[in-house]
This record gives sequence, C-alpha cells and structure tokens, in this order.
Amino acid sequence: MEKTSVKPYNTDKSKKEEVTEMFDNISAKYDFLNHFLSLGIDHLWRRKAVKKLQQLKPKRILDLATGTGDFAIALLALKPTQVIGMDISPGMLSVGKKKMFSKKVEHIIDMQLGDSEYMPFEEGYFDAITVGFGVRNFENLEKGLLEMLRVTRKGGKVIILEFSKPKRFPIKQVFGFYSKVVIPFLGKRISKDEKAYAYLPESVEAFPEGKAMVDLLKSLGYQHVESTLVSGGIATIYSGVK
Repeated sequence: MEKTSVKPYNTDKSKKEEVTEMFDNISAKYDFLNHFLSLGIDHLWRRKAVKKLQQLKPKRILDLATGTGDFAIALLALKPTQVIGMDISPGMLSVGKKKMFSKKVEHIIDMQLGDSEYMPFEEGYFDAITVGFGVRNFENLEKGLLEMLRVTRKGGKVIILEFSKPKRFPIKQVFGFYSKVVIPFLGKRISKDEKAYAYLPESVEAFPEGKAMVDLLKSLGYQHVESTLVSGGIATIYSGVK
C-alpha cells in the first residue's frame, strides 16, 4: 500500500491542501523550472505517452493534474474535439489559461478547477484520460484511480506518466544525486519555496512504482495494464483500458 504521509510542508493541513498551496506558490516559475530541471526531456516523455493513444483516436480527453497544461497541449496532436485540463491549483490554472489564449487553443482546451477524487463528469464521458506527474500527489491514490476509471468510457484508455526510481548503474546514482541534491538546491533558489522541490524526491520515493503500480491498477479493474520505462527508468508510462 502506498504511503500517504508524504506532504510538502508537513503541517496539520491535509495533503490535498498542502499540494494546492505548494503549486499555487510555485506556479509563476513552474514552467521554467520544469523544463530547466528536466533538461527538456519531459517534452519527449509526453510525446511518447501521447503516441500510446494514437490507435484509439480519442475525441474527448481529460488531462488530470494538468498544471499549466503542457500535457493538454501535447494531446492536440491526436486532433481531439475537446480536451479538459483539470487541476486542484488555481495558481497553475491561471498560468495555463494564459498559455491557451496565447497559443489560440482555448476553444479546444478548457482549463477547469477540480479534484481528482470527486470529478463533475458523468460515467464514461471521456475516451481517454492522461495524468502527467500528478498521481503521486493524490491524497487517496486508489480513490483517484477509481474515479478516473469511472469517467472513462468502456474501451477507453488511461495513460499515467510518473517519475520512478532507476535501478541500473549509473542512471540510478546520477538521478539519485540530481533529484535529491541538485533539484532541491536550484528549485529553492529559483522558486523561493524551500519545501516544494525537496518534496519531489520524497514523493517519488513513497510512490508505488513499477510492478506495485501495475498490480494496483489491475486490482482496481483496469484491463490490459502495461508499463513502459523511459530514459532508463527515470519515468514510467502506465496504460490501462476500461
């Protein structure tokens, strides 16, 4: 079972409240830091994840924990008629909405405030759901995953892109140092939030990755569950069908 005690600030607030506060705090610098600290590789990961939906040709897609909407924008390659980008952080959505208008895609991508555990959509509404680096921030992982399954249509697909822990030398050692030392150091100085980027390696450490995640998805009713390592295991793309 996943640990649920890992929170950004470790106050008396719930994980949900703390995650919202954290992303509101870093929203102005988030895009710069995200691409800078990932060395731009996050774009490649999202493109690989999007390719896993090509055969399905989804028309209605939900991008959950959308942040500022980078994954939602990447989904436009599939020529959907509607993409909803949902996030719990008003600060991130505010940045994302400006991005959609600047790219002139606001008529396709609708950025909405919402909670992954209580979504305002009817059962089976979406052809596909994507989550990029968001499920480890869920307060109740199982509840969030079940809610995602509920709003996916029968035969629809869920794609989860999430950090994992590389197992092989030297990627394991290099990524370990980078995520535990370099990212918190630079993230703190650029975002001015001491805890936010220290939370990243802690949340990755606590997340049930690999076989544990695959087994969890299967136990919740996901079919044809697969996992694909990217960049030597720095991240994993999980997919499942309803």
